[in-house]
Formats: sequence, structure tokens, C-alpha cells
Amino acid sequence: MPATQSPMRSLERAIDVLEVLDSARGSLRLNEIARRAELPVATTQRILAVLESRGRVEKDSNGYRPGIALTFGAHAFSITNPLIRAARPVLIELASLTGLTVTLFNEYKGQRVVLSRAGTTRNFGYELVIGSRLPLYIGAGKALLAQMNDGTVEQLLSAAAQTAPAPSTPVPTRSDLLEDLAKIRQRGYSISREEREPGVASVAAAIPSDYGVMAAVQATGTIDDFPEDQTQALGRQVHQAAISIGHGLPEASFD
Repeated sequence: MPATQSPMRSLERAIDVLEVLDSARGSLRLNEIARRAELPVATTQRILAVLESRGRVEKDSNGYRPGIALTFGAHAFSITNPLIRAARPVLIELASLTGLTVTLFNEYKGQRVVLSRAGTTRNFGYELVIGSRLPLYIGAGKALLAQMNDGTVEQLLSAAAQTAPAPSTPVPTRSDLLEDLAKIRQRGYSISREEREPGVASVAAAIPSDYGVMAAVQATGTIDDFPEDQTQALGRQVHQAAISIGHGLPEASFD
């Protein structure tokens, strides 16, 4: 039997379909899913039928979208993941001390993904939910980039320049970004003022690389929450929170 017909290949194809739906901003028609997944339409239809029967996909008049059963896996991940478990009490304490919204990010395939949040919901003019994916070259992402060598940074920057998500998040020049990353490495945290959204500011610090994770903690508020004479103190608090999370990780959790 050809390798492409093996059970493992079938699993890979199902994951391909789920990833297509995951990256969409709405329902997709069958033909569009097949095109993006680079699969025959008949094969795609069979995969969607199985996924729909298990609640991983839902169908409406506009096509297919992710199903409610996918949230079960997300919940299981959030309560069993050692990074989130170690971070949650630290995030809650930091949010209580600062009055800011505190977020845990993890790097994944050149982006930062929201894993957990704590603090009072603030009106920033946008919604940042668990699982949101954001660029590494702005905001808290630069705290993660600063953990990488310049060669890796340049590769990510080159890829981002070709797939920038929106004009509102322009990709910085190589020299500007590398200069900013050098400052972040020196002080231990990043500072963002209206880089991604007007009126919003933040500081972020990466969990030290000694702990084997590529994750960062961010404290976010309005510009008024980050006066120049207090930003350094907030940055040090966030940096210490990142270290505390690292201390709380069980050994070899991410081997």
C-alpha cells in the first residue's frame, strides 16, 4: 500500500485541515479548504465529515469552521501545562500589585501566543483572548526576540517582512530592531509605547533561557499607567516575575 495511504498520513491530512480552519477568520467553503490544505476535494470532504461527527468542526450556511470540541483540548492544555501552572499564581500576584493586565506569552513558529491572562479587564480598544497570535517584532514579542541570537532574529525578520499581518504593524528595519534588542538584553525587559495600539503601553520580560522555555510575561496598561519615572520600576517587577515563574517550573518539564 502506498505510504500516502497509511494511517499516519491520514492523521497528518486531518491536522492540515484543522490548521487551515484555525488560521481562517471565518467559515470556509469546502473547495477553499481543499485548496489551502493542498488536498483533493473528495479527501477533504471525508476528513471534514469525520471531524464534524466528533465536534471538532462545525458547518453553517457559509461553510466550515472550528468546532466546540476543540475547546476541550484547549482547557486540558491550560490546566496541565507546567508553564501555565507555574505562571498562574505569579500572574495573579503581579496584576494585584500593579493594577495592570498581565499576560503570559509563549513563542511558537515565529509568533507569540497568549497562554494565560490575569487582572482587571481593561478597555484597550481590542480583545486579546487565550490563543491569540501576535508578531515577535513589536511589543512583548521583542522580549522573546532578545533571547535569540542575531542570526535567528534576522531570519524571523525577513520572513515577517514578507507576511506582515497589517499596515498598522509595520516590520521594523534590521538596524532599529537589533539596536532595540541590545537595550532589552542589557536592562532585562522591553518597553512598548503605542507600538501595536494607540494609547496602550507595556513592559515585558522573558523567562530566563536557563529554564528551557521561550516565554515572556507582559504587564499592559494605558500610556498614563506608564509615566517615565515609574516605567523602570515596573520593568524590574515584571522581570522578577519572569524569574519567579522559571523557579516554579519542574525540572525537565520541557525536555
